[in-house]
Amino acid sequence: MTRARWGALALLVRPAYIATEYVVAAATTGGYSFVSDSVSKLGEVGCSEAYCSPRHELMNGSFMGFGVLLAGGGVLLARELGPWATGLLVVSGLSSVATGLAPLDQDATLHALAATPLFVAQPLSLLVIGHRLRKESPVLARGLLVTGVVTGSAAVAFVLAGEESAAAGALERLSLWPVLIGLAAAGLRSRRARSRTA
Repeated sequence: MTRARWGALALLVRPAYIATEYVVAAATTGGYSFVSDSVSKLGEVGCSEAYCSPRHELMNGSFMGFGVLLAGGGVLLARELGPWATGLLVVSGLSSVATGLAPLDQDATLHALAATPLFVAQPLSLLVIGHRLRKESPVLARGLLVTGVVTGSAAVAFVLAGEESAAAGALERLSLWPVLIGLAAAGLRSRRARSRTA
């Protein structure tokens, strides 16, 4: 299998991350809301009578594992994506890895510093990839451009509202989950293109 096919596969499997959130959330005690609670709350190490996430290691490991897939996928698809998109994906992936290494309840400032690049670089990567594919795959390109705008706007709204907002979880997921689908679609396009030329 070529480097590019491995890169496409890395992007294709990343939507499985969403299932990880559900698995971890199902084990929490004290109540967890996908609408009002941030994703980072699932990775909190400490427990109290009010709330506990006993599967926090799985959540933080997921941040790291899927971050490696993102950065690795970007590097392996560098020739196709170009330097800007590749750089943005690598930054996003490393940010995800760093987020998993800095749980929210251990050091909130460090956690915010680790996570912030992800919310900036991911939407930008979609815009760059969408612009790059506008002639070869116009439908996919438009989808990526729209997704980039939506996720970027949601990221700004999440930051402005803060983690204590009643819609923090919904805004954060709106800034993260569509990116998984968008990049998986780009990976699928790459994989199909490689299959046709093989």
